[in-house]
Amino acid sequence: MKKLLVLALSMMTSHVVFAQAATIAPGTPLDIFKGKKEVVVQGSQGPITITRVMTSCAKNGGTIQPLVPLAGVTPVTESEIIQALGDKEAMVVDMRDSNDRVKGTIPGSIGIPYTEVAMRMDELGCKKVTGNSQKKWDCSKAKKIYTFCNGPVCPQSPFAINAMTRDGFPATKLYYYRGGMLDWEALGLTTIKGEF
Repeated sequence: MKKLLVLALSMMTSHVVFAQAATIAPGTPLDIFKGKKEVVVQGSQGPITITRVMTSCAKNGGTIQPLVPLAGVTPVTESEIIQALGDKEAMVVDMRDSNDRVKGTIPGSIGIPYTEVAMRMDELGCKKVTGNSQKKWDCSKAKKIYTFCNGPVCPQSPFAINAMTRDGFPATKLYYYRGGMLDWEALGLTTIKGEF
């Protein structure tokens, strides 16, 4: 019961956080890194302050995510995502909240929200471990998982990657498309709507 309550609270919190991000007005100053709204660099004419503001095409107001969210995870681009869609040993997983996925996603991807993935790793080829094992899942026969979310400032995929590896998924079988839906749509690639 306690685990169910914690899960419900975390899901409600995540929905509130991402719902608030959707209402940020273009031009609003945003963090570049957690707690840091500007970085000063030296230019040829003197110091230049780098800032970040919400744009009309931005998906949320998160902070810039690292290209490699965890050691062992491989960063990928649109090319690798397209190839993975035809690979029987791979799965392209939309880690976003279902409310985002239904608005448009990569064709052929499956949806497993980042708040649920650690409980649904059986869908990725893992088997639940019983007993007193440190790992909750045996993922030795798992597929290669290509993850994505809203884009370079979206923390949903990195959050999921950390939860998956904590519970036994090998980082070497994880591929992170940091560009996510922001880059996919910016490049004019096909999306489908109404998918859960």
